Amino acid sequence: MNLFDVYPINNINIVKGQGSYVWDDKNVKYLDMYGGHAVLSIGHGNPHWVKRIEDQLNKIAFYSNSVKIPIQQQLAEKLGKISGKEEYQLFLCNSGAEANENALKLASFHNGRKKIVAFTKSFHGRTSLAVATTDNPNIVAPVNETDNVVFLQFNDEDALQEYFNNHGKEISSVIVEGIQGVGGINIANESFLKKIRSLCDEYQAVFIADEVQCGYGRSGKFFCIDHAEVNADIYTMAKGMGNGFAVGGLIIAPHVKPKHFLLGTTFGGNHLACAAALAVLEVIESGKLMENAKTVGNHIMNELENIPELKNVRGKGLMIGFDVPEELKDLKKNLLWTHHIFTGDAKPNVIRLLPSLALTKEDANVFLKSIKEEIKILVPSLKPANQE
Repeated sequence: MNLFDVYPINNINIVKGQGSYVWDDKNVKYLDMYGGHAVLSIGHGNPHWVKRIEDQLNKIAFYSNSVKIPIQQQLAEKLGKISGKEEYQLFLCNSGAEANENALKLASFHNGRKKIVAFTKSFHGRTSLAVATTDNPNIVAPVNETDNVVFLQFNDEDALQEYFNNHGKEISSVIVEGIQGVGGINIANESFLKKIRSLCDEYQAVFIADEVQCGYGRSGKFFCIDHAEVNADIYTMAKGMGNGFAVGGLIIAPHVKPKHFLLGTTFGGNHLACAAALAVLEVIESGKLMENAKTVGNHIMNELENIPELKNVRGKGLMIGFDVPEELKDLKKNLLWTHHIFTGDAKPNVIRLLPSLALTKEDANVFLKSIKEEIKILVPSLKPANQE
């Protein structure tokens, strides 16, 4: 049997990881500036995370949600404390797509409405409702197409106001990323997020903050929309939540009331997943990783802004993007194969950085030195603009 071929794959077999580095089966060492799509929030092989999982594994790995699972409540209390959302409620699931799927359903259950407002260049997942709110027709199957979702221009407050003026009583929810990841590191304006909040309040719609990639401390605050000093009704989480162990969740405002069998999950909130998620929060707290993300992220962005060949450097904390001009189109490839540094991208010309929140300034400087060296190699190879 062959694997179903849906991913373009680099011919690299990673067999070991520690901190911000990974090694392949030939013992080649790579700096990980991508963190597996923002998943490795506290770094590879963190010893506290490993021990938490090992200790839980030696007790019980799984039982269903038909019994009390005290570690779920421990996770909820720690998450409430660190996020500042102690009055909210936690529902645990397995992935970001599942978190967004449940958030959109829960909003519709809450107000009995169908219309969802999403935005251009959004990415919310690949399951039915999540992919319907994702602005990429190539991954939306015919069965996922629905008239219940409208896409408005990201950061366009006038378009948002107009749509609410005309359809406000039909709108169930607005779903937005504080920083669009797959879309290319596009940052939501603070005034735009405040406008979403005020319109949702006025029309009793549900504000869903998709924090799957931009949340969990990555931006320098626990939730990315915290920078705008607004509260969402539902926050969705996954990726960095388990540091590689599959876990996702929703944080739900107290006015959204639960009901038996409204939502459900087989594997969500299992003992091992909660142990992994607790360890992540404990390391974020004890290691002051949100502060580190802000400090090291600002250092990287300041240095990148001083490289004239790179354009439109943007981001918050350790979620950073920059545009690569055509003459540097091989930059990402050369960083990997020549300098052994993993980075991400967004089509057509964006390099994305999503490293561990524990990334040190020293390791950041390894990346910065390499990118400067590679640009010096690539740029002189070009013909002057006036040469045929």
